[in-house]
Amino acid sequence: MATIAITSLPVATAAAVGDVLPIVQSGTTKQVTNALLFTNSTLVAPALGTVASGNISACTSTGMVMVTPVIGAATGTSLTATGTIVSTGTAGVGYATGAGGAVTQITSRTTGVTLNKTSGAITLVSAAGSATAATFTVTNSTVAATDVIILNQKSGTDLYDLMVTAVAAGSFNITFRTTGGTTTETPVFNFAVIKAVAA
Repeated sequence: MATIAITSLPVATAAAVGDVLPIVQSGTTKQVTNALLFTNSTLVAPALGTVASGNISACTSTGMVMVTPVIGAATGTSLTATGTIVSTGTAGVGYATGAGGAVTQITSRTTGVTLNKTSGAITLVSAAGSATAATFTVTNSTVAATDVIILNQKSGTDLYDLMVTAVAAGSFNITFRTTGGTTTETPVFNFAVIKAVAA
């Protein structure tokens, strides 16, 4: 058999959408369009390997399972997990900037305040500390009756015993008293709303 020398090959061009690609099946020549292969095609259980790029924002399938993905900086409106959500970094788990707020009490230390945020700081009106318990209401539209409110003293010379009472849809009460101090000041209490359910 003589050797045939190939000096050049035609330059390949990309297949157009309307191109027909021939295939032979059982001795019969059939045709498949480029559009059928690459446009709106359904891949059944493909092994994709390492995907360099792409866009899955339009995917609606609930069967997609990602094993140990590196998500990076993700945003969204909700996240449902059946397992534990943990933080292995130093930032911890908490609220982002913008979730909190601040409010200052007026008139007296039993005057209610309104702050519709999931976390925040409440500055009490200037008054002398007292070991007698007092209560005021925090109106907060983010609170559900099943939620848990975390409360602590941020600042103030006197030390305060703090209790959260009467958690309801849209509000909770803070009951407080000093451990004996009578300093006239404006202490600050921090709070955070932990979303919870009864069942």
